[in-house]
Amino acid sequence: MEEEDASGGAEALQLSVDRSSPVPLYFQLSQQLEAAIEQGRLAPGSLLGNEIELAGRLGLSRPTVRQAISSLVDKGLLVRRRGVGTQVVHSQVKRPLELSSLYDDLEAAGQRPATQVLRNTTEPATAEVAAALGVAEGEEVVLIERLRLAHGEPMAHLRNHLPVGLLKLDSAELEDTGLYRLMRAAGITLHSARQAVGARAATPEEGEQLGEPAGAPLLTMERTTFDDTGRAVEFGSHTYRASRYAFEFQLLVRP
Repeated sequence: MEEEDASGGAEALQLSVDRSSPVPLYFQLSQQLEAAIEQGRLAPGSLLGNEIELAGRLGLSRPTVRQAISSLVDKGLLVRRRGVGTQVVHSQVKRPLELSSLYDDLEAAGQRPATQVLRNTTEPATAEVAAALGVAEGEEVVLIERLRLAHGEPMAHLRNHLPVGLLKLDSAELEDTGLYRLMRAAGITLHSARQAVGARAATPEEGEQLGEPAGAPLLTMERTTFDDTGRAVEFGSHTYRASRYAFEFQLLVRP
């Protein structure tokens, strides 16, 4: 086992390389750098230095370091800047599949969430929304449309429909905190949800909203949330930047 110190801007980062391990050296390095970014030990804007400097510090070959960095550049976590070196852009949020809000998940990951409320209004329920909320098609429902940001960059576009009269939603409050927090504060007990995760290409409008080119991959999520009485209290239809966001699954083998 070899340990070296790699400068990460204002702080030093301890990295270890196990040459006896069957795991490729580049993958060991990339996994440790990714963990340091996700845990906030390498903050956005931190500099790693160029590949030659990193290879010298870590006692690795330049192609090994280049491969490790390239894998994180491809994930959107690092960027190469001419005359500057390799710089941390942001961490990718890995969200567990549980009944939690994006706001809470971002805050827990140290991502400094912010919200822009695009619409807070009512509209007639489409067939899809009506079926999810258990109301008649054409019945008025609340629509909340928001842009969620992390570290000042767009992360997700959120559309949520709720039954009219469920709770009062103030746009200023929605910009300060998450929807689920407001629902719980209003005495609504969130109990379970039915959720579907997918993917598709960004439209030009979505790309402009999320800071991605048209055709870039987006993750999609549709969720119907129920309270402890079994009543549908929210239907969400969200899109996420695949370069910044991932869902994590835990799979169990049935006996």
